[in-house]
Formats: sequence, structure tokens, C-alpha cells
Amino acid sequence: MTTRGVLYVHSAPRALCPHVEWAVAGVLGARVQLDWIRQPASPGTWRAEFSWRGEVGTASKLASALRGWQLLRFEVTAEPCATAEGERYSATPELGIFHAVTGIHGDILVPEDRLRAAVARAAQGETQLEAEVARLLGKPWDDELEPFRYAGEGAPVRWLHQVV
Repeated sequence: MTTRGVLYVHSAPRALCPHVEWAVAGVLGARVQLDWIRQPASPGTWRAEFSWRGEVGTASKLASALRGWQLLRFEVTAEPCATAEGERYSATPELGIFHAVTGIHGDILVPEDRLRAAVARAAQGETQLEAEVARLLGKPWDDELEPFRYAGEGAPVRWLHQVV
């Protein structure tokens, strides 16, 4: 079964760009050339987007291939298909990697055991429940990546033709 998704490289130093392409090519088994543009949110870095199609699990392999570079900010998404839920990976130098399972409408699906653990930590006074839920939903990663998601002048625009 195949799925499709998008790799968003939000910021990468110029010297790292060819290495990102090689890593993606290694996962996909085909030559990859990304269209790099300057990242206005972080002068001296570059951004790119790449739509991919592959077997279920490709998003995980892409995230694993890219996670070792501390200067890289990226996200990988995979759409749900007949045999698997969707996925989202977000990575920042400060926070590391966040993984979430996503449903058909893009909502993050939080497993019940993780919710129970968050409630238990909050009940024991270890943390605030709101902070735990925010972390389960990836809010710290969203907060850090949001300035990088904004498409700067000259960025390619993706037109959506299907409404769910």
C-alpha cells in the first residue's frame, strides 16, 4: 500500500542542503533535487518543500534520515490510507522530534494511555494538565516552527483543489 506526503525543510544552512537531498534520495530510492529558496525567518538558511509518494512508513524513514542534523528544522507529513493512519513529524534543534498520528481530517490522535499518563502526572502535581495536553498535541513544536512556515516572498504556492 502506498501513501503520499510532504517534506517541509523549514531551515537548513546552505552547506547542509545537498546532504538533505542525498538523505531523501536514499529513502525514496530515486534522485531528488529540491527547489531551495532563502528562509527570511532565519537569514543564512534555506527552505524547500517536496511532495513524495511511497510505501506506508516512508514518513518515518524520512524523519529518521534527517533527525541527526542539529541545525535543521523540518516537518514530514503522510496522508492516511486504507491500511494506515496519517503521520506528522516535526523537528527543531531545540526540541528534537515530535511524532503524531493524524486522522483523515488532519486532527492529531492521542492514544488513551498517553492521555491517562498526562492526567496522572498532573494529578500528582508534577505538571499542569494544560501543559501536558499542549505537549501531546505538539504545541511547543508548532510555536517554534510557525515563523518558519510562513512562505516568504518568492516561495512556491500550493493550490488545493479538493475540499473535505
